[in-house]
Amino acid sequence: EDGPAGRRGERERSEEGLVERGPGAAFHMFVLMEDLLDKLKLLSYEEEALRRHNMRPLSRHYFALPTNPGEQFFMFCTLAAWLITKAGRPFEQPQEYDDPNAVISNVLSELRSF
Repeated sequence: EDGPAGRRGERERSEEGLVERGPGAAFHMFVLMEDLLDKLKLLSYEEEALRRHNMRPLSRHYFALPTNPGEQFFMFCTLAAWLITKAGRPFEQPQEYDDPNAVISNVLSELRSF
C-alpha cells in the first residue's frame, strides 16, 4: 500500500511504471547531504567560500530540510559560483537579491559549457 514517505511498500512513479522503494529511502537525502558536506570540507569551503562572504558553515542537513528557502537558495548559488570559479572558470558571484531564474540560468549555462 502507498503510505507516507519512508514507510515500507512506498511506491513512486518512474519511466518503467511503479517502483518499490525501501524503508530507508526517506533518509537518502540526509546521507547525500552529509557526503556533500564532507566533499566541500575537503575543498576548504569554509575558509575559501564562507569567510569571504561572512556566512556560517552548513549543518549536516542544511539542504535536506526546507527551513529557509531564500537563504538556502542563496547559499546554493554562492557555493555553485565558488565551485565553478575553483574549477578554473570565471564566474560572477550572485548577489542575494538577483533574479533567481537568471542566476540558475547562468549556473546551468556555465555547467553545460564544461
